Amino acid sequence: MTCKPVKYLLLPAVIIPGLLFSGQSVQADDHTQLVEDAGAWFQAVGEGSLKGVDPSLEKARVWVEGQSRFDQGMDHWYQGMIRAAAGYSVTDRLTVWAGYTYLPTENVTYKSAQAGQPVNGQPVSQQDVWPAIRYILPTDIGSFTFRTMWESNFGLGSQVRERPRQMIKFAHPFEFEPRLSAIVWDEAFYRVNTTNWGGKTGFDQNRAFAGIGWAFNSNIRTELGYMNQYLDGANHINTSMHHLGMASVFVNF
Repeated sequence: MTCKPVKYLLLPAVIIPGLLFSGQSVQADDHTQLVEDAGAWFQAVGEGSLKGVDPSLEKARVWVEGQSRFDQGMDHWYQGMIRAAAGYSVTDRLTVWAGYTYLPTENVTYKSAQAGQPVNGQPVSQQDVWPAIRYILPTDIGSFTFRTMWESNFGLGSQVRERPRQMIKFAHPFEFEPRLSAIVWDEAFYRVNTTNWGGKTGFDQNRAFAGIGWAFNSNIRTELGYMNQYLDGANHINTSMHHLGMASVFVNF
């Protein structure tokens, strides 16, 4: 008998690939426009304990991450991401973090709430500071990871946008090859406050991933799959959807 949580978590793996056959622009209704694009994200993540520096720092952790993001069918690099955080392992399953993210973005459609026009067509750089909590729940059918982050976004205007985000991830190793896993995850973002650069309060975006993972050893693993990124417009009128190939490498130390 199929376990209900697994059934529901695998729904994105069935539904999301069908979105790939959508057109480039879809009229959602009389008032909204859905624009679609394709691209790819590449990610490298390193995480580990500081016990190598000092045995007394065994519970102290560091997290470093870099991403490179392409759109227009992989023809255009449009955004990078650098993230660094310090953490503390409360238990083997629960870790708390405090971190910083830098997001340089090239040729974005960044519009002023007053003028409604691009700002000089220049690259912009969003910055975030955030606390986070991550909980890992191992089960007989695989591991669940729950990560809650609360970002304070700044650098694109005089106001600070508060944006919490929640991720749920499930990894199911295959019996015939335990190094190979089915991976699905979903992450939702919400704008707590209205800002003149970051949009009105409410739903911001959702990212859903379905793919496979391969563990080379206990310290290095990779994930490869499809990610659907759905973004709501600043005024909750126009929306966009990005169909993305995503490749990740994770290093534990």
